[in-house]
Amino acid sequence: MEASENTIKLYYNTEMEKLAMPEYGRNVLNMVEQVKAIPDKAKRTEQARAVVKVMESLNPQVHQQENYAQKLWDHLYMIAGYDLDIDSPYPKPIPEVVNSRPDPIPLNTKPIRARHYGRNIESILELIAGEPEGEVKTAMIRSLAIYMRQQYLIWNKDTVADETIFQDIERLSGNRVKVPEGLELSKIAHDASFSRPGLNLGFGGGSKGGKFGRNFKKKGKK
Repeated sequence: MEASENTIKLYYNTEMEKLAMPEYGRNVLNMVEQVKAIPDKAKRTEQARAVVKVMESLNPQVHQQENYAQKLWDHLYMIAGYDLDIDSPYPKPIPEVVNSRPDPIPLNTKPIRARHYGRNIESILELIAGEPEGEVKTAMIRSLAIYMRQQYLIWNKDTVADETIFQDIERLSGNRVKVPEGLELSKIAHDASFSRPGLNLGFGGGSKGGKFGRNFKKKGKK
């Protein structure tokens, strides 16, 4: 059956050109294409400024970025496929630079010697090992031991002796960190419980446990 002359053809985004910057929408792309078609460069520049104003109103969060005005003009060039001859107040962005991938972040593939404590424990122990003997170092060891005890209770059994934590500190540090004799840890409340990460989001200002106790939670309290 042949379509009548009055048939309205529908266009879907999936059938159209892919947007370089979807956050601005297809109408901005149409504006940019019209600007590119203007023969007079001065007029093109004038209309380009108007399009940038529209882009700014459509993407107000760009104000949170540094040099946001330049970023808007960069976005204009990107929408135009870098094919836009105007007198921009900023240098024209280079496609090879904009589209270049960041250098990959090297992954630490060194095995974790104690997974229930996490990889950062070894870095903290390395830091403590370099501290001179004294009250500051003892306080650091005590804070770390309390944190390690908490992590131990999250992933293992319900109780753990302080001596076990002290032995782990010395073992994981290669005996570079010696726990001072007579060091005592604060007692754990009888109604205390520890949740695995993701089950207890105690990140508010009223969370207890201090720097190392954000996952600490009292039973019966919200």
